[in-house]
Amino acid sequence: MAVIESVRIQAGGLAFRARAAGPADGRLVVLLHGFPQTSAEWLAQLDALGDAGFRAVAFDQRGYSPGARPAEESAYDRDALVGDVLAVADALGAAGAGFDLVGHDWGGAIAWQVAGLHPARVRSLGVVSTPHPDAMSAAARDGRSDQRERSSYMDLFRTRGTAEETLLADDAAYLRAAYQGLPEASVAEYLDVLREPGALTGALNWYRAITPKSLHDAGRIAAPTLYVWGADDAALSRAAAERTAEHVAGPYRFVALPGVGHWVPEQGADALNTALLEHLAAH
Repeated sequence: MAVIESVRIQAGGLAFRARAAGPADGRLVVLLHGFPQTSAEWLAQLDALGDAGFRAVAFDQRGYSPGARPAEESAYDRDALVGDVLAVADALGAAGAGFDLVGHDWGGAIAWQVAGLHPARVRSLGVVSTPHPDAMSAAARDGRSDQRERSSYMDLFRTRGTAEETLLADDAAYLRAAYQGLPEASVAEYLDVLREPGALTGALNWYRAITPKSLHDAGRIAAPTLYVWGADDAALSRAAAERTAEHVAGPYRFVALPGVGHWVPEQGADALNTALLEHLAAH
């Protein structure tokens, strides 16, 4: 098994908590977590990638790291979050060079943006759960799809103050229900982080500051792309998942995991690890 290191990354004037595995001179793979999780969601992938000789780094993103938690809502817009990824990659030795990028949930949404807006920087792209934003919008507009209904929870998350109170009420019952099926140790870490001063507001500010229109700037993706989706995902529909192929110009592989829900890195770890290692070896 690979040794998982706790590291601190100074990047773009902020300080990010991170986990890393693999040789320091290994090929860099940056992993982006989603909401409402932390870099801990990638433990199984860090182990597999590090053991295979990659330098795998997952960092607690803006809002989740105490040293990267601006108070202003506007500090969580699309450009700021994309900038964090590039600054972290630069700090890890990939300044001006290509690196492999993997993201899940909101991390996946930002990964699409990095690959689309900065194609020279992304050697290969891996997205878990999150459809391409144009595929997501098309599914939401399609009357045959239930994607709009699946996304209705975002209305709550964008409601300032009310969302924070609702998500943490009754010992975080709302979040605990969302985490159903995850290991209790992981849930405990996620809740500990989100209870830190300002953390939950920072995490929810992703929903509040990022305009849906800005996500369409990514366009078609040139990088070799792996997209892994859990067929039992309650938030992201098959219609959106299957439309994603239309928005990738480079080599593309879609992997649907039957019996797996939204928390693919943990609940579908073995299948995801296999797909990632195959993807990285091919590109």
